[in-house]
Amino acid sequence: MKKSILLLFLTFLFNFFSAQTITFISEKTNKPLPKVTVFAKDGSIVAFSDIDGKIDKQLLKPDQEKFQLVYDNISVATLSYSDFNQDVIKINDRIKDIEAVVIRNEKPAKYILIKGNFNAYVTVNNKLKSYADGIVTYIFDNKTKKLKSINVEQYRIFTLQTEINGAFLSYTAGLEIPRLKYLGNPEEYKTGKNNIKELKGDKSDQIEIIDRIGSEKGSSLLGITIYDYRKIINISFEKESEKTLRDFLEYSDLRYSKIKYKEKPDPNELALYNNFYVTEYSFGNDNDIKKVRFNKSNSNYQTSYWEDPSFPNMQKVFSSFFKDDLKEKPNEK
Repeated sequence: MKKSILLLFLTFLFNFFSAQTITFISEKTNKPLPKVTVFAKDGSIVAFSDIDGKIDKQLLKPDQEKFQLVYDNISVATLSYSDFNQDVIKINDRIKDIEAVVIRNEKPAKYILIKGNFNAYVTVNNKLKSYADGIVTYIFDNKTKKLKSINVEQYRIFTLQTEINGAFLSYTAGLEIPRLKYLGNPEEYKTGKNNIKELKGDKSDQIEIIDRIGSEKGSSLLGITIYDYRKIINISFEKESEKTLRDFLEYSDLRYSKIKYKEKPDPNELALYNNFYVTEYSFGNDNDIKKVRFNKSNSNYQTSYWEDPSFPNMQKVFSSFFKDDLKEKPNEK
């Protein structure tokens, strides 16, 4: 009798928690799709799928009406609130061909150079505040596999201007270049209290690492309390590879935190999104390559790199919501 009651209780719990989540899967492979972003009608980011393709259904509200799904920096579907009544949603994820990584100077040398495209954006209470994208080269020591330098070659900065007391302010705090944590020494993420999951996909293998750094109590300074800090890192490698630098394909990290100001009753929820996509891999003995200073007060580019069809241009997605309110900083090349 006790076993029957326990079984019924466990079944109830399973069904209850299953009903609270929605899983995005590939229409082609039936495998989970991590990193699907769900936008509400006002352009706010209300959900972001984990490595199992899951989002919390309670994050979706009926008054938000139409929801836009973005995968691999491209809008893939527009759904109504009622469409989320199903537990599993299939997505056509084959919007563009996967670009092959270019291999140059294959002879081993002092440094490993990994070049690619990046985008980064900041939201406060789910609303976009600033956006950046560009081209960057990471230089690793070939012997130790440690990151030596981050070399930004070109970039753009966009902000949604906020009016405060009659003045327009631009919010770029937290906007930065992806840091590629754990990449050179993948065994590091297996130490400590990190929550780790792996997904073997059709084209690549992915690793999700969840760092829980801050406590619910948080830390305070000058009347500002930061708490509930966590970081979610997703690294993609060649399928069934040894997951070395040579096998590296994509990197993303998403950092959440809550910021409470002493004079205000409610906290602000801050989210920082950083993404990098490899385009070129090479060896070299010179680490003094072309670079510019990443100054968040302006853009700095010489070519229209974002017009390349393979470029991860999330600015187009954001502009579809905010139109001309999303303004680019002056190009000071």
